[in-house]
Amino acid sequence: MHWAEYVLLFTAAAMAGAVNSVAGGGTLLTFPALLWSGQLAIVANATSTVALVPGALSSFWGYRSELSSSRGELAALAVPSFAGGALGALLLLRTSNEMFSLLVPYLILLATMLFIAQEPLSRWLRRRARGPHDPAADAAVVDAPPRRTRLRWAGVLVFQLLVGLYGGYFGAGIGILMLAAFGFLGFTNIHHMNALKNLNGTAINALAAGMFIYEGLVDWRLASLMAAGAIVGGYAGAGTARRVGQRVVRRTIILIGLSLTVWLLIQQSW
Repeated sequence: MHWAEYVLLFTAAAMAGAVNSVAGGGTLLTFPALLWSGQLAIVANATSTVALVPGALSSFWGYRSELSSSRGELAALAVPSFAGGALGALLLLRTSNEMFSLLVPYLILLATMLFIAQEPLSRWLRRRARGPHDPAADAAVVDAPPRRTRLRWAGVLVFQLLVGLYGGYFGAGIGILMLAAFGFLGFTNIHHMNALKNLNGTAINALAAGMFIYEGLVDWRLASLMAAGAIVGGYAGAGTARRVGQRVVRRTIILIGLSLTVWLLIQQSW
């Protein structure tokens, strides 16, 4: 390989680590870069997954303070994340990803639309639950802790299993899917949501990475280079997100989601 290809792969991984720390979708940077360098598709997918795990851990470390009161939530979400990641990786090893790839842009678009609608929808539901209109109460309820029912938790856990299944299979955009689910559950602090998303994304990809390593599908030379880039980008991305504020991060997430959708649809038309 030419030195320029190594530079490209490191840069793509660094950018992917930063993107994953905010919303997810870094695979859509690393996977094409590996294909461009001449790797087979299944090797590119496996190498990309392994390379991004350290970056996900570093971005989670940047958000660690947001999880001090989330042990119950982490335990509940970890089970479907691990199970889904293992099942998705097994599916990848045994089937073609052509049919599922056709669904990816529409899934990401749906998740992005849900994320856009999450904040106004949550406010409307809280006002509706209060009954009679009370302007003073409305002003206070906007920031009130949302109600997380058992039914909502059950729905999110099932959805998380499906996200894990997709994440183990290919993984592009799982962060956006998880953020949409957390919004439905009633979370409103984007940094807290990102912390949960990063940790569960790591759980999904770690199991898939282990299976890919066992099957001997990983190019370790490139995986090591890209892992270093992902670590740098992941930690820097988490710190940047905390500094710029929730509004900017939300807009960035929406932009990433829409951009991924358009990019994938264009790729399918080629």
